[in-house]
Amino acid sequence: MLRSDALEAFLAFSESLNFTRAAEALHISQPALHVKVQKLAREIGQPLYSRAGRTLRLTPAGERLATFAREQAEQSDMLLDELRGGGGRWPTVLAAGSGAYLYLLGPAISDFIGKGRYPLKLLTGDRDRTLALVTSGEAHLGVAALDGLPAGLESEPLTEVGQVLAMPKDHPLARRRRIALQDLESTALVVPPPDRPHRMMLNHRLMDAGVTWQVAVEAGGWDLMLHFVGLRVGLAVVNGCCRLPLGLVAKPLPELPPVRYQVIARPSVPAHAGAAALKSRLLAKRDAWRRSR
Repeated sequence: MLRSDALEAFLAFSESLNFTRAAEALHISQPALHVKVQKLAREIGQPLYSRAGRTLRLTPAGERLATFAREQAEQSDMLLDELRGGGGRWPTVLAAGSGAYLYLLGPAISDFIGKGRYPLKLLTGDRDRTLALVTSGEAHLGVAALDGLPAGLESEPLTEVGQVLAMPKDHPLARRRRIALQDLESTALVVPPPDRPHRMMLNHRLMDAGVTWQVAVEAGGWDLMLHFVGLRVGLAVVNGCCRLPLGLVAKPLPELPPVRYQVIARPSVPAHAGAAALKSRLLAKRDAWRRSR
């Protein structure tokens, strides 16, 4: 049986991956913490972390153990809080990207906070970080644009967002009701960095359509991309939920696939009334962004 004090020690280590800082947080010596982690590794029969130069990384077994330790700590804290009549002071944690927070989730978050029943903690990160936060147990729920789902997670569709071409109102293409990919031939586009999913999708679709184009500038985040469009640096393909600055218009790109946002969670997440209430709000307000636009 895994001892609770050993799990607590390993959880502290896993969150910092630094024996000195974790030992200070636990108010024990660094050698004592090292012994606890090594005993856990022997008990499990697998190494819990690896070293690459000066950097420590959790092994797959270490990641699973850290998630388990986090769930156990939360269940214990919630039980103590309930027995002491604390009224549910442990926060519900939501992870999502900046675009989702800016354009999709505002009405649901405002409604959830307005009811005042449960505290809320928000974490920001791109798709990969959101998935990692939910997988590790650091977030109860996540919202991300996904076509597939990693093993160990469950999801529920939130909303679909079409893709549009943003441009100044006086651009020649602004007179059209919708844009074909062939209309982007030789166009200078404001795009995300090469390793981002949106950029890779756009590259693939334009290549398949035989369209040549130019990189006007690489920018991270819809707001910065639209800012550059407003400066007439280039045009940009963005999600249709984005709010456009004055002077810009957006036209649908029906040849590009819609972006499918999902609410994700771990099936093993501890019973948490706040997380259930937040998920309910997110789904109830799933299409509120259409009315706000």
